[in-house]
Amino acid sequence: MALRDHPLEFARPDDARALAAMSRDLIETGLGWEYRPQRIARMIADPDAVALVAREGALVSGFALMSFGDERAHLALLAVRPAHRRRGIARSLVAWLVESAAAAGAVSVHVELRAGNHPAHALYADAGFTETLRVPGYYRGRETAVRMVRVLRAPGQVLPAWRPPTLDRR
Repeated sequence: MALRDHPLEFARPDDARALAAMSRDLIETGLGWEYRPQRIARMIADPDAVALVAREGALVSGFALMSFGDERAHLALLAVRPAHRRRGIARSLVAWLVESAAAAGAVSVHVELRAGNHPAHALYADAGFTETLRVPGYYRGRETAVRMVRVLRAPGQVLPAWRPPTLDRR
């Protein structure tokens, strides 16, 4: 199956359980479970955040959650089910979110990932993110985090006219 079989759309409140389970099983493995359904539901409902999903039929095949500040966006979670990887889903999620952050006027997009997560590091590097530092013990005092940033514009730069990004990345 190709990316066109996994359209991007905004997460719905009833997606919270599936996203929380994916976070637990694919992101937070071995660290405890912080992003439970209630927390994910709050993020989905937050007007200063975007919860984006890729679907194959009714199944959520991948998702990303990003919060927006005045000049900074933070990509908090991103996961793709193992059976759906290598189809461009994560790349599409990141590209849509970066484009949205730029349209919203963000100066930069920030993300943290486990130091040993080499596929994620490569994904973000390919999307124009640069490693800024490593934080030992960031994850529950057990694992080092890599912080990466994608600079979208210089602070104070005049913004172009806003155009909404499309969800369809075919």
